[in-house]
Amino acid sequence: MPTVISRGSVRGGLLAGAVAGSLLLGATSCGEDGGKDGVPKDYKVVSGTQLCGGHAMSADAAKALKVITGSSRFEASSKEYTVAQAAANLVAAPPSSTMYNDACRVFTPIGTPHFELRITWRLAEGAPTEGPAAPKFTVLKMGEEALAAADKAYVRFACRSPRFYDPSEVAHIDIGVERWGMPKPPEADIKALKNAYATVAHSFSLAMAKKLQCEKNGGLPAKPVLIPA
Repeated sequence: MPTVISRGSVRGGLLAGAVAGSLLLGATSCGEDGGKDGVPKDYKVVSGTQLCGGHAMSADAAKALKVITGSSRFEASSKEYTVAQAAANLVAAPPSSTMYNDACRVFTPIGTPHFELRITWRLAEGAPTEGPAAPKFTVLKMGEEALAAADKAYVRFACRSPRFYDPSEVAHIDIGVERWGMPKPPEADIKALKNAYATVAHSFSLAMAKKLQCEKNGGLPAKPVLIPA
């Protein structure tokens, strides 16, 4: 795995934003592919465990999504936004891929209050540097680094995999889960929100580690660890 240039950890600062991208899951106007109400004919609403191609969200993560969004039903993920595709994109990424890349997006269904989550990945230069986390983050003991806030969470894990160009090289992978376009600070239980974001980030990270065939699942625990480190 080629060495990549780090843009820095979120320690001492906020989690970097996801790169711009688009995921068309619903239409707002009626066309050839839409019904009379403007909703595409192939539009589907699914449970949390069916998002991101399936196997990306555990039952615990699906419950966490309800804590975050207030909904247990979501727009079905586009075919290209799956954990398998995200893993393939990571393996094929050039050394300069230090930006956050879209892995999956989570939307509440059309006709309900809008809520969007972005799940992203990036390659980092190495293990996190020592230093205190920004005040909004709680440090958790998962992977190389896990930080949770009331509107985002971040997990970094180390991966050695036969899928990489150099199977002996260790890649350091960041997975981020962030609420997008939030107009004001969260008003719900902050601790519950932090635990929920951390649970979703852990679930997707573990799914990525498995898809990448990381040795020992990248050192990630089978269940999220929510006790502060």
